Amino acid sequence: MLLALGAVLGIAAPALADGAQSGADLHVAQTIGDRDLTVIIRRVAEVPGPVHVDVVTHAGSPPGEITLTARAAGAATSTVKVVLGAAPGFYSGVVQVDRPGPWELAVDEATIPFVVPALVSSPWENATYGGFVAAGLFLFAALAFAVFGRPRLALVPTAGLVAGIAVATTAALLSPSIPPVAAPGTQLDPTFDNVGDPYQRTSTVDFSRPPVNLVPSTVGDDLVLSLTDGSSGRPVDDLLVHDSAFMHLVVVSPSGQLRHLHPIRTAPGEYRARLRASEQGTHAIAAEIARRGGGVQLLRSSIDVSGTAARPDGGRADLRTDIREAGRPSTITAGFGRGDLQPWLGMLGHMIVVGPVSGSPATAPIWAHVHSMIPPTPGMPDKPDESVAAYGPDVPFTYSFPLPGKYLVWIQVERDYSVVTVPTVVEVPAGKGVSAK
Repeated sequence: MLLALGAVLGIAAPALADGAQSGADLHVAQTIGDRDLTVIIRRVAEVPGPVHVDVVTHAGSPPGEITLTARAAGAATSTVKVVLGAAPGFYSGVVQVDRPGPWELAVDEATIPFVVPALVSSPWENATYGGFVAAGLFLFAALAFAVFGRPRLALVPTAGLVAGIAVATTAALLSPSIPPVAAPGTQLDPTFDNVGDPYQRTSTVDFSRPPVNLVPSTVGDDLVLSLTDGSSGRPVDDLLVHDSAFMHLVVVSPSGQLRHLHPIRTAPGEYRARLRASEQGTHAIAAEIARRGGGVQLLRSSIDVSGTAARPDGGRADLRTDIREAGRPSTITAGFGRGDLQPWLGMLGHMIVVGPVSGSPATAPIWAHVHSMIPPTPGMPDKPDESVAAYGPDVPFTYSFPLPGKYLVWIQVERDYSVVTVPTVVEVPAGKGVSAK
């Protein structure tokens, strides 16, 4: 019986309230003023307890002091100062949390929502443990009746013993086939109650969210993005971190200069990023977001900006292209000479595609964000952070250009904590019987 108990208990495992994301580090790229940072909220090991935060600076980010503040409704606020040095790299601070549930980390004026998970037992795990505990009690009761000469009375606890083992074994064997509940924070808005008890919900089955409206404006040197719900018109405040950012913002100037920014959340439904040194004219905007329960959305707009001359994209690489006709997979490989590239936004490389263009990029029908994945490497972690500089030198991308014509393409990688942007132009031929736009 003890062997059976151990084998069955090995099937049942504790369910974390934040689902698959619980217990993992949260990487969030943030463009805070003139600083391009990556904020890493390390996994929370115990509650109450510390939350370790790493702030990764990149080349060109000015040194100085930033303030980290962990806060939640009704909870004590924890604040720490982090001094960022002139050398790019990792700088650390520690804040405290005292309960599981939805929290917010303020990094100066930026705010990053995150969920402190709770260790929660599933109902079938409770049934497994409870059934075996009950079976053990009934076993002692049956033995006691038998020892004291009451064999007939021993039949009652014996039946309870059999029932307890049956309940425990059934729960343990069926638990792998029972779908997990939706994780608060990924599909469902997290609260202190449902993070502590995610199994209390029984009626919510549709987690979809309406599309998002994007309205851009400028305040001084900042680009301000207002996000509203397409159904209710209320501010959208349920963005999820995807590819290490709440929002991937691509801004293309009239002359075709790229800015890849990661706006900060400054209020519910409001995000902003510094857009200084952009040229004058109509800038095309594309914001890639993932809404809780709503999947990834690409929001497009444009805005007129008055500024200075364009800042050129100055990176270089050895580009090898195999461009097929429209509708067929093409391959672009960028060679960077040495195998010392770092992961950026969780990937080896990024490729931004805009086109076909015949005038302003704002009128281009196709916008795409293509990834080059980090290859598995023996001896390296499965999900390396920016401290690992061991990849490359070749960074391949595969993409099917849907229409013939001229495309603006930018390839981005990270080296020495500096994001290298390599621009190029690709001419995609028409397929048989298809004319260029």
